[in-house]
Amino acid sequence: MALGQRLEKTHKAPGLTLAGETLILDLCGGLWLPEHRTLVVSDLHLEKGSAYAARTGQFLPPYDTRETLACVHEAIVRHDPARVVALGDSFHDARGPERMEPGDRAMVAALQAGRDWVWIAGNHDAAVSEGVGGRYAEALTLGGLTLRHEPSSGPAAGEIAGHLHPCGKVAMRGRAVRRRCFVADGTRLVMPAFGAYAGGLNVRDKAFEPLFPGGFTAHLLGDGRVFSIGRTMLAKD
Repeated sequence: MALGQRLEKTHKAPGLTLAGETLILDLCGGLWLPEHRTLVVSDLHLEKGSAYAARTGQFLPPYDTRETLACVHEAIVRHDPARVVALGDSFHDARGPERMEPGDRAMVAALQAGRDWVWIAGNHDAAVSEGVGGRYAEALTLGGLTLRHEPSSGPAAGEIAGHLHPCGKVAMRGRAVRRRCFVADGTRLVMPAFGAYAGGLNVRDKAFEPLFPGGFTAHLLGDGRVFSIGRTMLAKD
């Protein structure tokens, strides 16, 4: 039996609640908050390819922004949100908007049309210049939820954050899969990176330990569904 089939047979992804709010984990890596008609996406890292080219001369295929925005568009079509929250590090650096192709800039404007669009400040893009539409905020409160880029260092009930780019690894019968994932413990949730070039950090890394001292469940983005797997079943890199 294939690894993906074994996971599907063994693990069912439950609906999640946090601070009394319903959270729907979208297979794209976005988070849908139905009570608030809000779609949350984290760590888009738009223009990462052009940033590498400008800073290091390392040329990556310059299509990451377009690919990432296309995925955001698909999620918007599925949910028809009244609000979209980009949870920080939306651009790979503060000058990312200046390097955007006109077509990509027009796509951002089209995605924003008719809805409240909130850019949460991240460590990569805290000083992003104006001119990309929407509004900026350090954090956003929706009901019992607090949305920010970096997780708080201490307990934070109802916190939804990004920044760490979590990935989970599962090994069975000599094979392994590594996927982006949501990480949650019933108190806080850390979102996967959405960007095409964003990369990821294994959830067994020590960076996650102070955030989830009592353990956590990783919700891996699999082929056709989300798989919920406890910490003890996850492998280190």
